[in-house]
Amino acid sequence: MNHSGSSFLRGVGSYAPARKLDNLELSQRVETSDEWITTRTGIKERRIAGDSESTSDLAVEASRRAIADAGLRVEDVDLVIVATITPDMAFPSTACLLQHKLGIPKVACFDLEAACSGFLYALDVADGMLSSGRYQCALVVGAEKLSTIMDWEDRTTCVLFGDGAGAAVLAREGEGAEMLGFQCGADGSNPSLLQQPAGGSLLPASNETIESKGHYLKMNGREIFKSAVRVMERAALELLERHGIDKNEVSHVIPHQANARIVESLSQRLEIPMERFYCNLHKYGNTSAASIPLALDEAYKSSTFQKGELGLLVAFGAGLTWSAALVRF
Repeated sequence: MNHSGSSFLRGVGSYAPARKLDNLELSQRVETSDEWITTRTGIKERRIAGDSESTSDLAVEASRRAIADAGLRVEDVDLVIVATITPDMAFPSTACLLQHKLGIPKVACFDLEAACSGFLYALDVADGMLSSGRYQCALVVGAEKLSTIMDWEDRTTCVLFGDGAGAAVLAREGEGAEMLGFQCGADGSNPSLLQQPAGGSLLPASNETIESKGHYLKMNGREIFKSAVRVMERAALELLERHGIDKNEVSHVIPHQANARIVESLSQRLEIPMERFYCNLHKYGNTSAASIPLALDEAYKSSTFQKGELGLLVAFGAGLTWSAALVRF
């Protein structure tokens, strides 16, 4: 069967900061309760990075683990892509900072921003760049320090998000899971559904933007929920159809870890049972671009994958963006 995928997933790794912030502790900060958060989101706790721990620091740990898992050295990497909405700074890119910290040679490095869909977008881009023949081995990272853009007085958002990083090594050759194809898309018609309004060229930092909390994440949860299930279902079905694969052939689904109810709704709409979905959001909350690689690494380590089985990775994010990837383990 012809397919667009041309790369192999050689290794995965993840890292979550040590500090756990559970629902009980949160309920002492804002008016909420463990029961309220658990029943509506499925989240029990999230990880919070230390003050001196930056997004690139989280990325370093996940990357080291992924490179080691691949049985490679940093010198083998000739492309670095970091998906993040919480870069260390506006520029230079977090990928450049990561390259230096890891001691990777002076290769192509850049950041990619597609919010929670970012890791799968970055895999798609890396796969395409590898297929050009100009690159051999890509380090693809999703890393976020979302605690830095949370309004800790807004109980509708601060309970949902956490910090973490996940990484994958893609190579043109070698043993590993085969990337069969990707489906990415976006609808930019309603950015206010999920955004960080201030800090860019439209609303540069000022006393006003700080006072109005414009530098914090803002979300319309109800509308995002409805859109999320719809766009993930569509991306998944379009990708499967393009490759002539029946959804019953999919053994493992790793969805973006945003909300247990969203995952359950997606399971119902795709008619793929929940036992095929891998979920760890109860431990980490929504870590945006880090969510899928964190889950992928944990699922890999729990060795539930059999050789030849099909995996479906699917995400949605601010934009609104969506993405899906098909893998043969």
